[in-house]
Amino acid sequence: MPKRAAAVGVDTGGPYKALPPGLPDRLRPYVPEIAEEVVRAIRTGIPEYARPMDDTYMQAVHRGVDHALHGLLERMAQPDTDWEPVRATYERIGRGEAEEGRSLDSFQSALRLGARVTWRRVNALVDEGLLPRHVLGAFGEVLFLHLDEMAAAATAAYTEARLHAAGELQQRRARLVDLLTADPPASAEAIADLAHAARWTVPRAVAVVAVDPGPGAGPIVPPEFLTRFDVQPALLVVPDPEGPGRARAVAGALQGLRAAMGPTVALDEGARSLRWATEALDLVRRGVLSGTDPAGSVVRCQDHLTTLLLLRDDALLDAMAERRLRPLAQVRPPQRERLAETLLCWLRSGRGVAEVAARLAVHPQTVRYRMRQLDELFGDLLHDPEARFEIQLALRARELRGGAAAGRAAPE
Repeated sequence: MPKRAAAVGVDTGGPYKALPPGLPDRLRPYVPEIAEEVVRAIRTGIPEYARPMDDTYMQAVHRGVDHALHGLLERMAQPDTDWEPVRATYERIGRGEAEEGRSLDSFQSALRLGARVTWRRVNALVDEGLLPRHVLGAFGEVLFLHLDEMAAAATAAYTEARLHAAGELQQRRARLVDLLTADPPASAEAIADLAHAARWTVPRAVAVVAVDPGPGAGPIVPPEFLTRFDVQPALLVVPDPEGPGRARAVAGALQGLRAAMGPTVALDEGARSLRWATEALDLVRRGVLSGTDPAGSVVRCQDHLTTLLLLRDDALLDAMAERRLRPLAQVRPPQRERLAETLLCWLRSGRGVAEVAARLAVHPQTVRYRMRQLDELFGDLLHDPEARFEIQLALRARELRGGAAAGRAAPE
């Protein structure tokens, strides 16, 4: 048992130099008991550290406490001692907390609890006369300075590890977007392996969204969505897109951005969903398509299948218009527009004059007059089912592409 303490002088240097000479040696015999008490307090007071069946983990807790206490004693004995070994220990702890996906709250609670237990034991030693009372002020100052430095070392390493992990995770998720949209498709095993590394649950189906990103950072999307905002167009992969709330989540995340959502496909057909979404986005840019969601921002390919099919090849449409709409070139543009509108409505309605008149909001006699003109222009073509079908397609494409394309659709 150590002898009772004698009064010792106090240096007026810094926090460590202010400690009485010989104090570290007087404390050293009690360190093992203090360390055991700190470990017990941490295990019972902080649930995240209560792992009695995990020997490796408990050894790490013991090692951390020992390093903290012995590091404190060494610095008390020699204020200029090398701090790096203790710093390295707490940097490893910080990185370990980040790798296990925990916050630093439990670790910081453990530090504070360890400091309180240590302070309480030193106070008890003073009360028992084993240490002089006037050492408490200086000891308390270095104890909590040491605590702050350990916390800072762990926090810095934790933050760095989290940033590194987030960057690696985002890289994996970006590679997963490439894998899911590859043509030819990647194997199910390759997708599953990378999805596991990217912490992404493999769904039964996906849809790819093509987006024209706005200025600044990309939008905030649900964590289960995969994103690539470093490519043009930007891409989202939506898992199980027909699930409840999915369409609303996509529209909410992309509100204010031009975007087109491809069809729902199996995992090995992501390239098809991407291709359709890209084609639809091009039609959005041209003003042909607009979204049907409340925000009007996201076009769903499944709502525009006919338009997508019809406008896949402008040159082919021009060739069909050249062949089937040439008779309209014989009339002046204003009359040409009225005749084209009447003819398309007539082909859609099944030739009913009254129905065409109602849809166009004109008198039936006006429809009859226009139809006589059309009959003179097109002749037998209006009675040929195949020609009539192609004329309707050409007129519908002309309507979709707008008045700016009228000259192209009906050349002079």
